[in-house]
Amino acid sequence: MAAAFVLRGLGRARPALRPPPAELLRAPRRGHRLTPADDELYQRTHISMLQREAPHAAYVESYSSRGFVVNGNRVLGPCALLPHSVLQWNVGSHLDITEESLSLFWMLEPPLEIVVVGTGDRTERLPPRVLRAMRQRGLAVEVQDTPNACATFNFLCHEGRATGAALIPPPGGTMLAPLAQAAE
Repeated sequence: MAAAFVLRGLGRARPALRPPPAELLRAPRRGHRLTPADDELYQRTHISMLQREAPHAAYVESYSSRGFVVNGNRVLGPCALLPHSVLQWNVGSHLDITEESLSLFWMLEPPLEIVVVGTGDRTERLPPRVLRAMRQRGLAVEVQDTPNACATFNFLCHEGRATGAALIPPPGGTMLAPLAQAAE
């Protein structure tokens, strides 16, 4: 009797096995990878890689007491960075910065929004008449030490702003690490 009770209980617990419907047999079985035949069932996607940075924007990669590396090119001594070019800047120190030395920034067309001035290893004050002349011509001026001026210039260029920079290399004999490594 016990054997009959166990056999009856097993029969109820297990559902009857039926063969799968015909639709399930014809459906393609896919794993986590698509085979070339399966790929034909989907639309193809084309991806175009855009350039990482704006193609003509100037970026200061590193600086030293001798000069700067801008877009992979070495620039010796003080330099003026414009949206599409790099120029030697004829100043020796922050004391040489005058209206005339900054005049190239307000002559540009289309006009710049802001000029970042790097004055060496310390932030130095520019004469008030020079700052007033720049404001009268519609240019904002940001005066910083050269390391921070390089970083500010790169940031503003990355934002797509019309930016110029007037940079004096910081004095000293040590070559500083590239800005990209210093940011990490």
